[in-house]
Amino acid sequence: MMNGDGDTAKGRSWIGGLLAVLLGVAVGGAGVGAWYGFRSPDRAATEAVVRDYLLNHGEVIFEAVERARSRQSARAVGGQRAALETPFHGAWAGAADADVVLVQFFDYSCGYCRQSNADVERLLREDQRLKVVWREYPVLGPDSEAAARMSLAAARQGRFRQFHEQMFGLGRPTAALLQQAAVAAGVQPETDSAEMRAELARNTQMGRAIEAQGTPTFVVGDEVMHGAVGYQTLRAAIARARQARART
Repeated sequence: MMNGDGDTAKGRSWIGGLLAVLLGVAVGGAGVGAWYGFRSPDRAATEAVVRDYLLNHGEVIFEAVERARSRQSARAVGGQRAALETPFHGAWAGAADADVVLVQFFDYSCGYCRQSNADVERLLREDQRLKVVWREYPVLGPDSEAAARMSLAAARQGRFRQFHEQMFGLGRPTAALLQQAAVAAGVQPETDSAEMRAELARNTQMGRAIEAQGTPTFVVGDEVMHGAVGYQTLRAAIARARQARART
C-alpha cells in the first residue's frame, strides 16, 4: 500500500494534470474560461478562475481520477483478457459458452470475499449466460496461501465448488478448518507443484497489471471493480458488458 506522502504526491500529480487540461481549455476561450467571460489568455486570471471552480466543484477531481483509472484498467484487461478468463482446471461455474465472464480475485481469509460469495452465487442462479472464473489471490498471509493451495488441488480434482462453499462457510482458514473443508468436499491433499506455483505467480502478475487493490477484485468486460461492490453493481456491470459485446 502507498504511504501518506505517496498518496499526497500522487494526488498533487492528478490535480496538476487536471489543472493543465482546464487551463488549456480556458486559455483557448472555451470551457471554464468561456463560462467566466475570459477573452484573452491571461494566465494568472485563468488560474484563479480554475482554482475557484475546483474549490466549488471539487468532485470533478475525483471524477477525473476515476475516469483515468478506468481507462487504464480497461487497457490492462484488454491486453490479457484470454488469460484472465481462462480458469485453472475446474475453478469456474456457469455457462461454458457464456457471452459474459465475471472474474473474481479472492482470498479465503478475506471477510469481504465471504460476503460477496452470496452475490456471485445469486448471479449464477439467475443468469444462464454468465460464466464465473475464480482466481486465487492469497494476500493475507500464510493461512491464505495454504487455503489457496488446497483450493487449487480441489480445482484439479473437479471439487472446487464443493471446497469453495465449505471454506467460506467455515470462516477464516486455519489448519484445522482447512482440513475439515477438504474432508467435507472430498478433496485429497496434494503436494505443492510447479503448476500450482505457476498459477499463483500468474494471478499475482495479472492482479498487479489491473491494479487490484486487494480482495475481492472483480473484472467484468473492461471494468475492474474493487471491494465488496454488491449484487446490483455486479449485475449492472454484466449488463453493460453484454451491451458492449452486442455492439461489436
